[in-house]
Amino acid sequence: MSVALIGKIVWVLGIIAWYAIRYPSERRARRTRVVSDRRSGVEAVGLSAALLGLAFVPGFYVATGKPEAADYTAHSWAVILGAILFCTAMWVFRRTHKALGRNWSITLQIREKHELISHGPYAFVRHPMYTSFLLMALGQAFLLANWVVGLAGVIGFAVLFFLRVDKEERMMLEIFGPEYRAYMDRTKRIIPYIY
Repeated sequence: MSVALIGKIVWVLGIIAWYAIRYPSERRARRTRVVSDRRSGVEAVGLSAALLGLAFVPGFYVATGKPEAADYTAHSWAVILGAILFCTAMWVFRRTHKALGRNWSITLQIREKHELISHGPYAFVRHPMYTSFLLMALGQAFLLANWVVGLAGVIGFAVLFFLRVDKEERMMLEIFGPEYRAYMDRTKRIIPYIY
């Protein structure tokens, strides 16, 4: 079995894990009433970019091998590093969903009895879900030996993050006020102690 094929298999298993973690939260969220919905076209663009870069482009590549002109030699060290990053991403993703519970939403929504979560991964960063997506994008870049696919994940993450994070923080400030401001003062956005 080639190193490139192992990287593809690990990526597919990671995507299956991602869905297995996400699905129960989606079901649970449907049962909790939304009291404020801030969805917008800009947010749809960000979510679409992330889905394209982190699922569709790499999925197409894994299934077809295209665009093969952007392939490069896969190395064992890169696949191991990619697997570590992807596993770490899934661990953070799972912990984030667990901490959010019924507060979780794929879009900018406030649910009934919404709470400010500051435990679990939220004790270290304000947006651990984005942390997991960043780790996932980096893992993808190492697992799949293709320049287009590697860049697609990083770009997809960046578009989502930069189109959405400021709006999300403004919404949280409106809802939680000084409590969220104090939380912002003691945490970083997505990389503990750095950013």
